[in-house]
Amino acid sequence: MNVAAIAVLKEIPDIAIAYGISDEFSFVFDRSSNLFDRRKSKILTTVVSTFTSYYVHLWLSHFGDKDLSPPMPSFDGRLVQYPSKQNLRDYMSWRQVDCHINNLYNTTFWALVQQGQMGTTEAEEALKGTNAADKNEILFSRFGINYNNEPEQYKKGSLYGTQKPGPLNSNVPQSQKDQGVEPSKTEREKEKKARAKAEIKLEFVDIISDVFWEARPWLLPDN
Repeated sequence: MNVAAIAVLKEIPDIAIAYGISDEFSFVFDRSSNLFDRRKSKILTTVVSTFTSYYVHLWLSHFGDKDLSPPMPSFDGRLVQYPSKQNLRDYMSWRQVDCHINNLYNTTFWALVQQGQMGTTEAEEALKGTNAADKNEILFSRFGINYNNEPEQYKKGSLYGTQKPGPLNSNVPQSQKDQGVEPSKTEREKEKKARAKAEIKLEFVDIISDVFWEARPWLLPDN
């Protein structure tokens, strides 16, 4: 999943960041992107097909001892245009909260099954109605597991992005921008190559707090 997401970022430099948890990825486009004239169906199908093709292509590089067989991997997607910066932040926060909730449940569930010798149905029943504090108590008191020491990737998800990408349309003279003139195909290709060469960084960080967004002002520009 992660290497397929990196491939999408390299193929589509208009994407500012990608955030992945479990079997899903969220791709956030640069606000100034005019990719495919902002046609939703074109953008959506390109992202999904690019992700899927690289997932299949790179499979053997990571699971060489297990060939793919039908049913073959496939992914769906949806494209949402959020009307405000706060809406985008709320969405990203929701995904990270979901990551934490699901990982805490799964960590506790499999501890009960693998170390507590419970059946899967019995473990599900044992966890019904429990909250986060209850699950942490089960992990620590019964199995000596401190959830805070679990790998950050699983607790916070995987965030990919360039440290500080150059702005889209940076090669277009300001006079043309003021007149609404679109960059030429050659200019777009140069820009795409430059952004594609930017180093993609992997982070396991808190994307809910103000600190994350204040350190990356280019993700939520004012204009």
